[in-house]
Amino acid sequence: MHICILMANTDASDFARHHPEDGEKFAALLAEVRPDWQVSVFAVKDGIFPPEDAVFDGWLITGSPASVHDPDPWITTLFERIRQIVGAGQPLFGACFGHQAIATALGGKVGDNPGGWVMGRIETQMEGEKISLYAAHREQVLDLPKGATLLGGNAECPVGSFAIGRGVLTTQYHPEMTHGFVEALTDAFAEKLPAPVVARARASLDRQANRRQMAERIARFFEEA
Repeated sequence: MHICILMANTDASDFARHHPEDGEKFAALLAEVRPDWQVSVFAVKDGIFPPEDAVFDGWLITGSPASVHDPDPWITTLFERIRQIVGAGQPLFGACFGHQAIATALGGKVGDNPGGWVMGRIETQMEGEKISLYAAHREQVLDLPKGATLLGGNAECPVGSFAIGRGVLTTQYHPEMTHGFVEALTDAFAEKLPAPVVARARASLDRQANRRQMAERIARFFEEA
């Protein structure tokens, strides 16, 4: 398998520079369950995209502090590529910003979380099962794109995951993040977020998320698409 990772994370802070980029995080996540897979990373947030005729066994869009409502040209180009990938029947997975970008590009709606920022480890439903994942977002999908099937969510984020046929799978959450990274991220954001959000995030990190379970689900998605 050769997976193309479209790296959308625009964070250029000192904190970000001291941690692996999202392309590396997702490559490491996939390597945990499919060590023989090949991965290519393109920094789409810098306007770097693979050739339009490129074909991969699967595509993956990362998270980002950017909003799908931002006017940046790379976001518009990303929407176009999403439609091309889906139209060509190539499997596409998106996480957090990637989840929202796929929804927006295909006619769904993204808006602010009614409760504001969500940080830390959360419990959600996916395909009828409870799963624990890491979160860091202030927007979410409000309306599904046409033809999408809701796979699960929770009271705070009803559209936590969706699919379109066998070719699209998404999650609002961050399977690529490790427990240690989320702890460090929460500390880094502590002075920028409301105190109750930070306190709740820290309390949620008494246990680790089901990172490997989600990694296996992503791998099976690409294999079965």
